[in-house]
Amino acid sequence: MSTKSKPMPSFASDADADRFVDTADLSQYNLSGFTPMRFELEPKTAALNMRLPHNLLHALKLKAQAKKIPYTRYVRQLLEREVAA
Repeated sequence: MSTKSKPMPSFASDADADRFVDTADLSQYNLSGFTPMRFELEPKTAALNMRLPHNLLHALKLKAQAKKIPYTRYVRQLLEREVAA
């Protein structure tokens, strides 16, 4: 990557971002600040209902909020990591 890479612009909407990606040469931009995303393609066909202490649920929601994801997705990711380990 060149030291003269352009910073990525901000976009007001997904449509603006789509137009940019369709027309821009992304090799000219500094993408080092981006983090990989995990896309969930497998359909969710089963449900889990559980009761938790209020403090635990609150802590889960705070962690998920810090990661900018829904807390249910955060719980699912925790379960997936534990089962895969």
